Amino acid sequence: MNAGPAPLAGQAALVTGAARRVGAALAVAFHAAGARVAVHYRSSQAEAEALVARLNETRADSARAFRADLADPAACDTLVAEVERAFGRLDVLVNNASTFYPTPVGTITPDQFDDLVGSNLRAPLFLSQAAAPALAKHEGLILNIGDIHGLRPLAGHAVYCVAKAGLLMLTRSMARDLGPAIRVNAIAPGPVMWPERGVDAGLRERIVARTALKRTGSADDVAKAALYFATGAPFVTGQVLAVDGGRLVGGANR
Repeated sequence: MNAGPAPLAGQAALVTGAARRVGAALAVAFHAAGARVAVHYRSSQAEAEALVARLNETRADSARAFRADLADPAACDTLVAEVERAFGRLDVLVNNASTFYPTPVGTITPDQFDDLVGSNLRAPLFLSQAAAPALAKHEGLILNIGDIHGLRPLAGHAVYCVAKAGLLMLTRSMARDLGPAIRVNAIAPGPVMWPERGVDAGLRERIVARTALKRTGSADDVAKAALYFATGAPFVTGQVLAVDGGRLVGGANR
């Protein structure tokens, strides 16, 4: 059976924080849809290069790794220029790179604030700004990976929640400012991948119990939503799609 042409054939996608976890799933999904993929990383060089090698085994010279510290706005400009030079174009920017850790009120430091807001809000803003001219040439897409806790606070994580809330508002603001040439949307994942620092088993059970679907999701669920925005939503912009198993409607927050 002929599966038909790949929907993103001939296009190029830049995924930040793409070496591992959700970012890697996004890179794999865009690659499978036919795009050439720029795998951005900051410190996970070995994982990024291994992913690129695996993708290039499937389709030669279809993926490359790019290192950048997105805390530096100049690095955002350089990264976009390098990707456009490597692939000749840029069609999709996925702002996925993020930091996450608790900041209970009363213990928050300026460094924590700068780190969490910097990675979750400041970097997506400046990277999107840098990428806009290239994306506008091809009626491109900016896709921001937010969090349901940008819509509903998570106890003990005030700074992270504020940063993700800002990212969701940035999505709507940029959709207005960059249209009609560029669409801008966001995904707000719920319990799809537990934090690397670990979550107590009892808390996991309570979180799952408070989702409408009574189960966790996966990074692939986020990737499928991303492909919807990239391939099946040409008239959708300024929207936030919760991929959370019904966590937002499932019960009281913890």
